[in-house]
Amino acid sequence: MSNSNPNNRNRHAPSPPEPKPMPPSSWAKKTGFRPKLSGETNVTDSGPITTPPPNVDLEAGRVRTPATANGVTNGDKAPVPVPPPPAAAKKRRDSDGVPKSSVLSTNGQAPAAEPPPRRTARHEEVVDGLPADDDEFVSRHSHMKYELRDSPGLVPIGVYGIQHYFSILGSLVLIPLVIVPTMGGTHEETSMVVSTVLFVSGVTTLLHIAFGSRLPLIQGPSFVYLAPALAIINSPEFQGLNENKFKHIMRELQGAIIIGAAFQTLLGYTGLMSLLVRLINPVVISPTIAAVGLSFYSYGFPLVGTCIEIGAVQILVVIVFSLYLRKISVLGHRIFLIYAVPLGLAITWAFAFMLTEAGVYSYKGCDANIPSSNMVSEHCRKHFSRMRHCRVDTSQALKSSSWFRFPYPLQWGTPVFHWKMAIVMCVVSLISSVDSVGSYHASSLLVASRPPTPGVLSRGIGLEGLASVLAGLWGTGTGSTTLTENVHTIAVTKMGSRRAVQLGACFLIVLSLIGKVGGFIASIPEVMVAGLLCFMWAMLTALGLSNLRYSEAGSSRNIIIVGLSLFFSLSIPAYFQQYGISPNSNLSVPSYFQPYIVTSHGPFHSKYGGLNYVLNTLFSLHMVIAFLVAFILDNTVPGSKQERGVYVWSEAEIARREPAVANDYELPLKVGRIFRWVKWVGV
Repeated sequence: MSNSNPNNRNRHAPSPPEPKPMPPSSWAKKTGFRPKLSGETNVTDSGPITTPPPNVDLEAGRVRTPATANGVTNGDKAPVPVPPPPAAAKKRRDSDGVPKSSVLSTNGQAPAAEPPPRRTARHEEVVDGLPADDDEFVSRHSHMKYELRDSPGLVPIGVYGIQHYFSILGSLVLIPLVIVPTMGGTHEETSMVVSTVLFVSGVTTLLHIAFGSRLPLIQGPSFVYLAPALAIINSPEFQGLNENKFKHIMRELQGAIIIGAAFQTLLGYTGLMSLLVRLINPVVISPTIAAVGLSFYSYGFPLVGTCIEIGAVQILVVIVFSLYLRKISVLGHRIFLIYAVPLGLAITWAFAFMLTEAGVYSYKGCDANIPSSNMVSEHCRKHFSRMRHCRVDTSQALKSSSWFRFPYPLQWGTPVFHWKMAIVMCVVSLISSVDSVGSYHASSLLVASRPPTPGVLSRGIGLEGLASVLAGLWGTGTGSTTLTENVHTIAVTKMGSRRAVQLGACFLIVLSLIGKVGGFIASIPEVMVAGLLCFMWAMLTALGLSNLRYSEAGSSRNIIIVGLSLFFSLSIPAYFQQYGISPNSNLSVPSYFQPYIVTSHGPFHSKYGGLNYVLNTLFSLHMVIAFLVAFILDNTVPGSKQERGVYVWSEAEIARREPAVANDYELPLKVGRIFRWVKWVGV
């Protein structure tokens, strides 16, 4: 009778014999995956199951109710269920060796063993057997309003598509507002470049979704290209140009971008990227992307300080919207979180307009449109900087822009090719590909049935190269790549439909044909642009570091590697940028552009001027140093695959047998059949 009492049985009966471990499935054999709850301790496959701490919903500020198993909560001391014998487990496996109930973990891996059955609380959402939190990046599908292949109708798709682009507007239009004035471009030329960027972004996004990775990722000018573009713009050979300086430098940039894009195209379509991706993991991607954001610290707030009362307001408004008001919903949309950048810009612009109209920045006898060198009055020269940076009526971009303009290739002239600048852009295109690898993986975990195959990844990188070729031909000033902010936008807007992004891309192309739209964007005051960029670069840094969630972030190995990568990515470029500059040097560029004139005074001084240019430029780029340090250390320092967070991509054979994966990534219109023999760029 005592044996029939469950309580007595749990107290006195000896523990059952250990079952034989289940044979590893195909993914476990290839990856060596072993389940661990701690980054520093090993757990045997047959060891006791340790209950993790309760799941906390950070956005809602509550602890979710523990799930129940057989009517007993995880927090109670309930007997640990004995897993079924291996023979029973084999019957539950499908043809590819993966349990039918298995789901992907946060890194795209399947669990090592089938979890015991559990009963779900009412308020929890279930995704393939796992609870999903409303704002959790690693949760899958159930919290998305529309998934990858959803098409609920023209109106919802159109609304969400336009919303998707507005939420990422800052990443699309801010780069031209930085580089064109630096090249000596006029307000009209700035508006033309902005319109060209919008046009190329729309076209390349359509191409990428149709024939690239097929994920809902917006293509556009990436901050990865900004630092090398500024280094080329500030090259010594361009400092003495006066006439047609903008077009001359733009043609040089076009040539370098086209060569770098051709290298990226070969990297993707030859399958080399599918081999290289084996060495690129979260510990490499995280500091590389973070270094891109951190590299512009010398530009951000120093320019904000030229009109502190407007620049600081711009930063504070965006922070309040994106953090303090992020939970406020209007008609089911978190408008302050989604539209933090455009709303913050509109409010700050209105505030600056009122100050301008009130005469705060008006000085008797002074005209902000007259260069300071032509001003006779010392009083006017003293206040010229405040008039130029604080007034909102100094730009003539909106007035000078035409109502209709079609961007066309080679509009600035024939590209000029120099091998030294081309080599720099080839390295930058490699860094851009590394950035895209992280975006592909993170976005696929949110919207797709499985991560893409290495072939799909190579196909996406190859098409990004072709997109950058188009950007070089049209003359955007930077290459085209997957914007890192895509992952955050998808998670916030809960929009994963590629139809919505495609419709939004069409809307973007239409906007690019209206010249006044480019003129309006080009008339944004410079200090507001700097304030928005401070927020965007901080977001980019955080998004880069967030890739560590796929690895064991608490591992001492990973902490040291990431720390060394970030520190040397700041320190080594600082050495190159400061080499040979005395404190009293009279430089011809503003202080916030001094880090980009390293080619004229770097430590490399061989008899080959082109080689000096390449080495001094590359070693002054923070992202290049971060990538080199992290890449070398992560692939030479011993560590388990789970500790490193090795990305697990879908296998091509399994992907072809699963209709959901094939529908997610196969090329449309039966185009994939033509290239079926090219195994390294297909599903």
